[in-house]
Amino acid sequence: MPGTLYLVATPIGNLQDITLRALETLRTVDLIACEDTRHTRNLLNHFRISNKTVSYHEHNEQERAEEFVDRLIAGENIAIVSDAGTPGICDPGFRIVQRASEIGAAVVPIPGPVAFVNAVIASGIPSDSIFFGGFLPAKKGERRKKLEELRDIPATLVFYEAPHRLVKSLTDCLETLGNRPAAVAREITKLHEEFARGSLSDLVDHFSDAGVRGEAVIVIDRAEKQDIVLDSPATLIERVRQLEHEGNDHKTALKRAAKEFGLPKSEAYRVIESAKKQQEGK
Repeated sequence: MPGTLYLVATPIGNLQDITLRALETLRTVDLIACEDTRHTRNLLNHFRISNKTVSYHEHNEQERAEEFVDRLIAGENIAIVSDAGTPGICDPGFRIVQRASEIGAAVVPIPGPVAFVNAVIASGIPSDSIFFGGFLPAKKGERRKKLEELRDIPATLVFYEAPHRLVKSLTDCLETLGNRPAAVAREITKLHEEFARGSLSDLVDHFSDAGVRGEAVIVIDRAEKQDIVLDSPATLIERVRQLEHEGNDHKTALKRAAKEFGLPKSEAYRVIESAKKQQEGK
């Protein structure tokens, strides 16, 4: 009979957040697979756990997954941990879970901290419906494209971001999504924990004035529903101006307004240009 694969959540900062069940599991399994063995060893030493560890990260995930499958088939029990938080959330874990399921091994989650969940519940932004997008793309063009795709999702948007890209990503969120209520959670459960709340423009200003340390979680409120009817070209023009005032560039504002009115972007452009020419001819 195959062994059991345990997915063990570990603290995201404060070591006291680990659960009793997690400690018992880490003490009794045959092997602990770690994203970084040196990082996990600090945690294990703190709780006097001397179990065997092996590396399991994005660069050796496929190879290690097959090795772990062989161990599970032999009846061994394995714990997967990431450097912080829950394995499989923006960290390796999916491949070995998939393979363990294929061979009939039990997969048991050991619940614990997740950074984005804690960021949302402390943000003051509605949590009834959440879309977690992981890390935003590093390149500006790809990042804005991703935000465009997610703009109209009727849910609170949540992203992870590295400190050196935080201001750039907040700026792209502002210019792509509009000036929505938002929050940034940084260094959650650690000594310098921070929850910054306000509009996206407020957060851009806040973090532009101070150096950012530690990975952050961006939480953004959903778009407000707009009941808009195009009764004249002036209505479309006014909506474009409104969106520009919210921080969108003209191209983005035109595209969003066209979508709201159910028009192709080219038709919206034609309507606005025609209205301008009529105004100029008066």
